Amino acid sequence: MMNQQTRIPATYMRGGTSKGVFFRLQDLPPAAQVPGAARDALLLRVIGSPDPYGKQIDGMGNGTSSTSKAVIVAPATKADHDVDYLFGQVAIDRPFVDWSGNCGNLSAAVGAFAIQAGLVDAARVPHDGVAVVRIWQANIGKTIIAHIPMTGGQVQELGDFELDGVTFPAAEVVLEFMDPAADEEGAGANSTSSAMFPTGQLIDDLEVPGIGTLRATMINAGIPTIFIEAQAVGCTGAELQDAINGDARALAMFETIRVHGAVRMGLVATLEQAAQRQHTPKVAFVAPPAPYVASSGRQVAAGDIDLLVRALSMGKLHHAMMGTAAVAIGAAAAIPGTLANLAAGGGERHVVRFGHPSGTLRVGAEAVQQDGQWRVVKAVMSRSARILMEGWVRA
Repeated sequence: MMNQQTRIPATYMRGGTSKGVFFRLQDLPPAAQVPGAARDALLLRVIGSPDPYGKQIDGMGNGTSSTSKAVIVAPATKADHDVDYLFGQVAIDRPFVDWSGNCGNLSAAVGAFAIQAGLVDAARVPHDGVAVVRIWQANIGKTIIAHIPMTGGQVQELGDFELDGVTFPAAEVVLEFMDPAADEEGAGANSTSSAMFPTGQLIDDLEVPGIGTLRATMINAGIPTIFIEAQAVGCTGAELQDAINGDARALAMFETIRVHGAVRMGLVATLEQAAQRQHTPKVAFVAPPAPYVASSGRQVAAGDIDLLVRALSMGKLHHAMMGTAAVAIGAAAAIPGTLANLAAGGGERHVVRFGHPSGTLRVGAEAVQQDGQWRVVKAVMSRSARILMEGWVRA
């Protein structure tokens, strides 16, 4: 057993409604600069996993899917990009790092981190104005364009942009997720590559043993997501975290739906494989607009939103909304006939505002139909980001 810790330059950042530890690839120990067991072991130790207590007290995590995250940023390997961005979702109670998808919330922090870490060509960063950072999302092989406000030669972090789920206002970061149908590195043998609807249907009948046959929209945009109707699983769509996370039966039900949906989407070949990768796919349940009280105590009126959405991440109901799931919501809502679109009233739409446990979020999507297949050209949403601490982490 080693009795000496490794000291590694790192930055602790909030991006959207998530937090994570950010590294430059070049700052990692040599063995961790390449994918594999050494990298995973390092990130597990940094975050404080596995922790049978579920708190990650001896690490930088905080016992939730929103805070058990790590990011590695490197100089671009793709032409016409500024940086490569790799995201690791660190399991809390198991020795596992899931590399199968992106984190849309932390995507908001990548551009700012890259600029401040000296990874973006200075000629592309204005002294004042907006820096356009071209990010290659290496997990899913897609481009994200981040618009980062600059003031006085520095990334502007403070401002008056308010994001439900984040206590303090900050500067607005606009993200464009280009062609967001995810081309997952972990897609299974039955996968139809990056097809937006892997089954070829806008709505499928998903048979789930012990639960029944559910109508489901299974979409691959931002992150693979399974949309079901709230009422079909005994929900209203207005639930807050405790209503689901305190119900072991409900959590088991959603996990059963998730693993069967993963196989149906062709992301994995077996239920056992699906159970191992908790990060993808996501499960979300939708309902038409209705008034509810958000977790902050704020009253959300039915007229404030187009639909209700609740989503689970890493086996728990998310406190707000995952950024990648927001992309999936925007994409699905833009395509007539999906469950998300029908919950929002149907028809064509380019922007949707949905209600989540912490409040509301607006996301835009540009969908086109080509040769009978739907494609989302891009999805756009606003987040914010801020450095919380910078220096070194020890592992």
